[in-house]
Amino acid sequence: MKIILTHEVPGLGSAGEVVEVKDGYARNFLVPRGFAIRWTKGGQKDVDAIRRARKIHEIQTLEAANEVKAKLEGLQVKLAVRSGDAGRLFGSVTQADVVDAIKAADGPAVDKRAVAIASPIKTLGTHKVSVKLHSDVQANLDVNVVAA
Repeated sequence: MKIILTHEVPGLGSAGEVVEVKDGYARNFLVPRGFAIRWTKGGQKDVDAIRRARKIHEIQTLEAANEVKAKLEGLQVKLAVRSGDAGRLFGSVTQADVVDAIKAADGPAVDKRAVAIASPIKTLGTHKVSVKLHSDVQANLDVNVVAA
């Protein structure tokens, strides 16, 4: 089945690409989760709109991505959250929380979909977070989670 990807899917492609996948994978996983739409003859308009939107959010050059990486890795990101007595959080830290903390630390604008948290952050302390800025550039930063 031909589909148009609306989000980046690891191992398959990025948003705006037309790919061929097995019917069940598209029907049961990609389309219901909003990662893709079915390809039609009129779907080319959708592909163009997705590509335009992606270009707006994407860092265009490798040099610009490296500049943003240097800014991110030089930041002291501090995130205040509610926690219990033993240092366990009420819930966990999300990608949106990390993006808000970067903004609060006067960092560059980052898309929350570019933030990757390796394992759920559920305790106080310093945790590693990576941000994919470009296909070849990834920034690693430390997020200090403190009690509010």
